[in-house]
Amino acid sequence: MDTKEMNFTLEDSNGISLWFPVNPSEVNIRRDKSFETITIIRGGELDVPQGVKVKEIAFSSFFPAVYDASYCKYKQLPNPQTAMNQLNTWMEGRDPLRLIITGTDVNVLVMLSAHNSSFKGGEPGDVYFDLIFRTWKDYKIRTLAERSGSSGGQTRPDVKPISATYQVQAGDSLWSIAKMKLGSGSRWRDLYEGNRTIIGDDPDLIVPGQELVMPV
Repeated sequence: MDTKEMNFTLEDSNGISLWFPVNPSEVNIRRDKSFETITIIRGGELDVPQGVKVKEIAFSSFFPAVYDASYCKYKQLPNPQTAMNQLNTWMEGRDPLRLIITGTDVNVLVMLSAHNSSFKGGEPGDVYFDLIFRTWKDYKIRTLAERSGSSGGQTRPDVKPISATYQVQAGDSLWSIAKMKLGSGSRWRDLYEGNRTIIGDDPDLIVPGQELVMPV
């Protein structure tokens, strides 16, 4: 792709924008999947997929102090240090920015998560930079009242009470039961110790139909 046909711009919610005068040679977009690692009794570790992480977009370029038609996109160049100060202000802020790269599908809300700057000998006034953005996902923090609910002045608990007993189902393990009923698979040993007389000496051998008592 010819980078000269691309424009890189950042804009905040107040209408302040920055058009990068020199196109990066490449843009890296990183996509990762998140996993929860659980430990199976006597079976080692198992990765359970949890979803897709926030994407990271990274590129490097520089702010030139003097216009050069061979690589500059426009003549009215921003002062390199002023441009870097603006990036730093945005990074310290809490509001997302809109990153647009024309000629691509990149037109997203992002947070500037990191930037590095450097200077090179023989290029007075030029500021080189590396930028890393994380795509923005809107969220809402619920108040305690919203989480618990209210009716007639009385609050409704947000969690279900733990059952006093649990009947083992096919495919169950002590870890999965502890995860489901006690909130953490790491409590399988508490579950086992409280039901050793029912389970026997091997915690891996639980039988469908067994009635297990849930620990407090």
